[in-house]
Parts: sequence; C-alpha cells; structure tokens
Amino acid sequence: MNKKKRNIKSRILLQLLMVLVIIISANFISNIIYTRFDLTSEKRYTLSRETMEIIKDLDDIVYFKIYLEGEFPAGFKRLRRETREILDEFRAYNKNIQYEFINPSASSDMGERNNTYQLLVQQGLNPTNLQVKTNSGIDQQVIFPGAIINYRDKEIPVELLDAQMNTPPEAVLNNSIQALEFKFANAIHKLTLRNKHNIVFIEGHGELDEMETYDISQAFTQDYAVGRLTINGQLDALVDRRLVDTTMQTYEITPKFSAIIIAGPESKFDGKDRFIIDQYIMYGGKVMWLIDPLSASMDSIKSSESTIAIEKPLDLQSQLFTYGIKLNNDLVTDLIALPIPLRTGQVGNQAQIDFFTWYYFPLITPVSQHPIVRNLNALKTQFVSSIDTVSGGVKKTILLQTSPYSRTLNAPAVINLGITRQNPDERLYVGPQKSIAVLLEGEFLSDFRNRIPPEIENDKEIGFKGVSINTTMIIISDGDIIRNQFHIPDGYPLPLGYDQFTRETYGNKAFIRNAMSYLVDGPDLISSRSKEMRLRMLDKTKINNNKLFWQILNIIAPLLLIFVLAALMIWTRKRKYSH
Repeated sequence: MNKKKRNIKSRILLQLLMVLVIIISANFISNIIYTRFDLTSEKRYTLSRETMEIIKDLDDIVYFKIYLEGEFPAGFKRLRRETREILDEFRAYNKNIQYEFINPSASSDMGERNNTYQLLVQQGLNPTNLQVKTNSGIDQQVIFPGAIINYRDKEIPVELLDAQMNTPPEAVLNNSIQALEFKFANAIHKLTLRNKHNIVFIEGHGELDEMETYDISQAFTQDYAVGRLTINGQLDALVDRRLVDTTMQTYEITPKFSAIIIAGPESKFDGKDRFIIDQYIMYGGKVMWLIDPLSASMDSIKSSESTIAIEKPLDLQSQLFTYGIKLNNDLVTDLIALPIPLRTGQVGNQAQIDFFTWYYFPLITPVSQHPIVRNLNALKTQFVSSIDTVSGGVKKTILLQTSPYSRTLNAPAVINLGITRQNPDERLYVGPQKSIAVLLEGEFLSDFRNRIPPEIENDKEIGFKGVSINTTMIIISDGDIIRNQFHIPDGYPLPLGYDQFTRETYGNKAFIRNAMSYLVDGPDLISSRSKEMRLRMLDKTKINNNKLFWQILNIIAPLLLIFVLAALMIWTRKRKYSH
C-alpha cells in the first residue's frame, strides 16, 4: 500500500515537473520568437503581404517615437496598446523596427513642456485637448496622439487619431486603430524610397496657382518630388523618347512623370496640349483631373446677391467621355452643406455675422468601402457638378457621392444668396445621389484615334498609340476640393480642408493624399486601409434595464462553477481511491 502511494506521489511530482518545464520552455521560446495565432474572423492581427514585404526589406533601423505615454482615458490606453502590438508585430519580421513611448507632458516645468509642444507642432503633429477626471475635479490635458518616424537622416510625422465628424468616439477610435498598419507601412515605404516618384501640377490654362495649392504641395513634398509644368505644345513635355531603331525611326516612349494633376483649369486646352496629355495616358501615365465644368465663384456675388454659373470653354468633356465618364454642365445643391458667414446687421461699430447653410457647398461624407475613401472625414466642396459613367471597357469605381438630399441645376444656373433666407422645399431634394469623384482603371481608348491634330500628324516622332497600357486616373468635378483657404486678414495659406469660418477641419487633404498614393504606388499598399475591425458594442439599453441581473450573474456564476468543479473532483478521487 505504501509502495502504491509512493508511486502515485512520484507520478504527480513528475507531471508537475513536466508542466513547469513546458511553461518555462514556452516562455523562453516566446521571448526569442514572437508569434501569435489570429483567431479573429476579420484577421485583424494578420499583416498584409505588402506590409510584410516592406518590413522585411529594411536594411537599417527605423525608429518610432510614439507620443502616447501618460495617464489617459480608457480609449487612448487602447490606442496605445494596439500601437504597441502592431509595432511588436513589425519587429517579429525585422529587428530593425525599434520604438519608444514618450510622454510630452512629463516635465513639471511649464516652459519646458511648452517648448516640447511647439517642437512637436513644428514636426507636424497636432495637439488634442482632453478633459481628464482627477480626485480634485476635471483637468485639461494636452496630448499628441501621433508618432515621429526616423530612418537615417529622414523623418516623417504620422497622426494616429483620425477625427471624424458626427461619428461616435468608439467608432473614431476603432477606425484609427484599423488604419495603424497602413499608416506605419506607408511611412516606412516613403522613408526608404531611394528615388521619389515625381508628380507635376499642369499650368497654362488658368489652373490653381502655387499659393492656392500650397498646403497640399507641401504635404506631397514629404512623399514625392513635386513640380509645376506648362505643356505649351511640347511633344516631350510629359514623356521621354529614346530612339531605338535609326533605320525604322522607332522610338521607345515612357511617361516622364509618375502622375500629373490638372487642378481647376479656366481656359481652353488646344488640340496639341490635349493630344500630349492623351498620349501620356496611352503610355501608362496617371492623371488626377479636378475639373469644374461651370464657372462659378463667391467673388462674383460680393457686389450683388446673385450671379449666373455658365459653362467653361475647356474643350475637355469629349476627351473625358472617351475615357469613360461624362462631366455634366450642372450645379449640385445639397441640404447637407457647409455654412457660410453672412452679414445680417450692425451692432454699434461691429458688423453682426450669422451662419447660413449654403446649399451650393455640399458636405460629402464618403460611404464607399474603397481604401481611398474608407473611414475618411467629411469633405467640403464648392460649386460641384455631377458625373455620369458611360459604357466602356475600363473599370469604374464611384469614390464620392452627395447625400440623398440633393438636386442639380442645369447651366446656365442662377446662384442667389436669397436661398439662405428661406426654408428649402425638401420635396425637390429627393435624390438620387450624385457622383462627384470616379476612379477609372484599365486600358483606355485614345481620343485621337481618327483625328490627330494637323500640326503634328506628319511628325514621325509622335509614336501614336491608340489603346493605352493598363493605367489609372481619377476624375473629380470640383477644383476647389484641393484649394486651401487664406487667412483673413494676414493672407497666409491655411491647411487644406480647414475652414476658418466654422473652424472645422475636413477630410480633403487625406482624400487627395490617398488618391495620389493609389495612382502612384498602386492598389497593393493602400489596400491595408480596407482591413476591418468590427465594433462589438454592448447593448446599453439591455445593460441598464437588467443591470442587477448581470451583476449577480457575474458574481455568482464563477463561484458556482468553482464549487461544481471542486465537487466533481472530490467525487472522482473518492471513486478512484475508495478501494
């Protein structure tokens, strides 16, 4: 009997020892090899193939300074935890990923803290004011939910929190966490590029000038080599030609620029310039078109209450029609629109200013799940027109649409401030939604297949191509979507998307940057923005109605489970050893 007890005791000790060895070994291996099993249905903890390729190719240290250290509410603690986890995931594929979490408010000296804040703003991070509950009440806390990423002698700022209008805080936080992989992978991609892609703004047809596109140009400079170009009928303005066969006079033609931007032109494109743009597209060039079909401006109604929007003589509509879209000569009005300040009276020496919804400035909330616009903040537009797609072999994706409460006014359209003083007839604003931005992908037909301009049809160097190689373009029916405001009264350019009258920041800059990234870098990298992390929120109504029940269940159920398991174990042991 004693021998049997000793055998049982030895077996138990051996089992305990084996368990300890397994636990210690597992911990040791986990410290050497970082891994985790992604059991989520949406694969939220699995990096995309493109991200892994970017990380694996790193040949030097990429250092992340994350400014999310300190005492935060639960939501920001979750953002900090998820940021740490995604960086640990990056490190699992390449040890050159290093990071630290920094509290910018750690110093007790107010002057030193302010200097730190100012430095972070200069580096490109924006502060957020938080109200934090403390023992003494509620304190205001300044935080910088962002990161500065360094690689060799280059650095880039990354905002970790994506503000979205009319979106619950939980959804804003969730959307921000969803975007972490793309933001970090995209930043690493930009930092490690040996040669930046080159993009140009086209000039010479009354397009937006350097100051009107100042902020987006500065943003582009972080990622691309940015320039401005007047075509002026030069055949080689947008392409490089290399003579490869002197006998046959054969040329190898390639795009000179990764993408071109045509932003808000006012005057006519002559046949030769249109031909040069067309052939740039045929040889694989990417174009972002920002075209207002109608001429309309707030400046024209400063002296009087009304003006007329008329068609611009651009001569581009037929060319765009060949590519697959129809720019309509109309104005879209929308009940979901930007408010504008108007003078309504005089109080002493001060003008009385009130805000009125200006239906000609639709606010566009992206609803498409395409990675260019997914989870973006609302965008502000001005005097926008509608776009229709037409039959053709290219793939067409609607990126932006107006709200269901919109209508169109055909040109010539009367624009009258008097509309702000009366309630709109909602029966007129019954949809359907109007498309205002379309992505086109595929092989395009040339608009000059049967009509090469006479001045160049005998030129042997043109290398005319009737069908494009696979390429991409984006058409937006509003040039002002890329235009920054200027500070009143000092006149310096403001950030794109910021409206100084409402003091709201809209999603224009993020949209334009995402669109350019898609054009230049292709769909692979930006596709990680499509990763979905579903919010599985508790039903607050049920919680409030059954609060006591759930409290009792959460306390009693675990205790009952322990008692049942203990009783089962005692019964099993008695039955096993009773004889």
